Amino acid sequence: MSGTTKGLNRQQMADRIALEFQDGWIVNLGVGIPTMCSNTDIGDRDIIYHSENGVIGYGPIAAEGEEDLNLVNAGGQNVTLKPGAAVVHHADSFGIIRGGRIDVTVMGAYEVARNGDFANWKITGQKGGGIGGAMDLAACAKRVFIILEQTTRSGAPRLVDQCALPVTARGVVKLVSTN
Repeated sequence: MSGTTKGLNRQQMADRIALEFQDGWIVNLGVGIPTMCSNTDIGDRDIIYHSENGVIGYGPIAAEGEEDLNLVNAGGQNVTLKPGAAVVHHADSFGIIRGGRIDVTVMGAYEVARNGDFANWKITGQKGGGIGGAMDLAACAKRVFIILEQTTRSGAPRLVDQCALPVTARGVVKLVSTN
């Protein structure tokens, strides 16, 4: 967590979001804190975790010594497979996204605006930036949930009236979890 900010830790933020997942949902988990949602005990609900790289139906992050280097989530962490899981081609994984089959995508963000806009791919003044699959997910998932720390390292708020950073998608955020 940043500086002296108190409140929920990263796993607790992920747990809070994961409690919203409904039985039968296909859930895409983005890089960073969102990947921790797959570690949450959600009881007997059947959730299918989806990663853009083609790992579909994965479970928690693999324990040390039990990693399969071919099974990674969006953050490159080794994950376990649940019964019925599949590993598909990257293009097929994006076919699932673009076909509107994702019930919720959980992403991190640099900023979230009051009206549901969010920015998560580029910081002003820095070279590069990587949109990845965020625009596809934001446009095609049925719901967009965001997990982020309340403030930047310098103490600036991440929940804002209007995004000052380049917007990934407008008006799509349905739920935010912060510390």
